[in-house]
Amino acid sequence: MEAIHATTVLAVKHNGSIAIGADGQATLGNTVLKSHVKKVRKLQEGKVVVGFAGSTADAFTLLERFEEKLNKYGGIMERAALELAKDWRTDRFLRRLEAMMIAISKDDILIISGTGDVLRPDEEVAAIGSGSMYAQSAALALKRHAPHLTAREMVEESLRIAADICIYTNHNFTIEELSA
Repeated sequence: MEAIHATTVLAVKHNGSIAIGADGQATLGNTVLKSHVKKVRKLQEGKVVVGFAGSTADAFTLLERFEEKLNKYGGIMERAALELAKDWRTDRFLRRLEAMMIAISKDDILIISGTGDVLRPDEEVAAIGSGSMYAQSAALALKRHAPHLTAREMVEESLRIAADICIYTNHNFTIEELSA
């Protein structure tokens, strides 16, 4: 069976707000399976928002574990992410999961991977998935040359650019925004 590909997830922090968005396409090989997948989810009553890329079942397993960690550690996103990454790396079951996540709070952006990484992006732009480099490049250019745009506008335009280039990314976006 071929691997399911797809997804561009992008988060941008700019001028006191953070936005995260994702496209809605899921593909199997060269076939679109679904066009309106929701890859962005609110956790902790909307205080944390997570976007995921990779296998859907694996991503939902990780979302559930991440929410458990958030509850256990009082909603402290960085601590929950570190504990999830540690479990993900050492647990025999979790180690097989193929997904990545970007988590945002009103103050922070983190990329969480199955290799045990919890990364805070240098320029307050994070991207994962097959179209991530297109979206990240566009977002960095917008931050540098169009600072009048909001974080949400930057995410939307960057996802649009990625969708125009990446065959695994479509124009059906889900975008959430948090303000400091």
